[in-house]
Amino acid sequence: MLARMSGKAERTRQTKSAPHFVEVVRGEFALLIGLGTAAIFFAAGGQLVEIVAHPVAVIVVFLWLFAVILWSAICVVRHADCLAIKWGEPYGTLILTLSAISIEVVMISTAMLHGANNPTLGRDAIFAVIMIALNGLVGLSLLRGGLRHREQHYNLQGVNSYLNVIMALAVLGLVLPVFTTSTSGPTFSTEQAVFLIVVSLLLYAIFLLIQTVRHRHYFKESKEIALAAGSSHRPLQIRSTAFHSAMLLVYLFTVILLAEKFAIPLDNSIERFHMPQAFGGAIIAALVLSPEGLGAIRASLQNQLQRSINILLGSVLATIGLTIPAVLTIGLITKRSVTLGVQGGNLPLLLLTLAVSVVTFTSGRTNVLQGCVHLLLFAVFVLLIFAP
Repeated sequence: MLARMSGKAERTRQTKSAPHFVEVVRGEFALLIGLGTAAIFFAAGGQLVEIVAHPVAVIVVFLWLFAVILWSAICVVRHADCLAIKWGEPYGTLILTLSAISIEVVMISTAMLHGANNPTLGRDAIFAVIMIALNGLVGLSLLRGGLRHREQHYNLQGVNSYLNVIMALAVLGLVLPVFTTSTSGPTFSTEQAVFLIVVSLLLYAIFLLIQTVRHRHYFKESKEIALAAGSSHRPLQIRSTAFHSAMLLVYLFTVILLAEKFAIPLDNSIERFHMPQAFGGAIIAALVLSPEGLGAIRASLQNQLQRSINILLGSVLATIGLTIPAVLTIGLITKRSVTLGVQGGNLPLLLLTLAVSVVTFTSGRTNVLQGCVHLLLFAVFVLLIFAP
């Protein structure tokens, strides 16, 4: 009798574990596609990514990698959202931000080191991240959230902390080089570059201390909004912390592998089709921001504007505080020229974006009008890429 009961229990466990395993595989099917694509491109060496003679082949490879990276990035968002639910803010959005920035650094580094020296590539990508995040994604989040919820509220102290550091580092990194005289052109001397690397990393580290330890409450939703939005998380399949952490790292590793390959056909496509160099930076920025943008818009629709702000302003701050030092370090090590200063119409657009962001986030609440203003500035950014 006991043997019969133990046999039934064993069969029950097996029947339960089999559908569970199938469900996990079905839910993480994007990982199989991503790893398979990475295996194909690494096995082929440079034969696939270095195709430049056939325009159709260049486009196919470009779109193939772009689609797989985007799909994997969406999965990064999903697992980061699950960790955010389990750990709470601001750790969930911080995980998402640092994941996206690691992708950005890898893509920019690979593109900088591939082919001829392009001194403006890093600046174009960083500037594009700021414009897409502060104007395109912030505008879309405020517009969609305002249409659904009329007015949305956020923690004013947290936003002020973000904007204070963003404005300081953005002006020092992207505006100051235009006016320095130690070198010709909008570049930094070696001493200036080392100084900016150190202070950027130090200030970002201090901000992380404020965000995660000393003043965590600056970056949290109010209790009322958190309770009201709690039911919106139920459609997510929440599993163990170890599972979501492992899957996020694996997806992130897959994206980094593919991003390294994607930077090469991107550079070749720009040269082959005579596209503006700034367009390459915009493509990198759009791909890097895709996980954060999706998470921010989803949070805004769920009336979690504080989480949306944490994601978008956090990505801008991480780009300025981490990517600029990475670009300058690569330039110093490889002896490549790095142009950081924003010139032409982009310079007043950057300053106007920072000013409008300050005005937008001064009252503790937002509406549709503010989203429309940010989207207008984003449209100007796109216009200046093709008609500078």
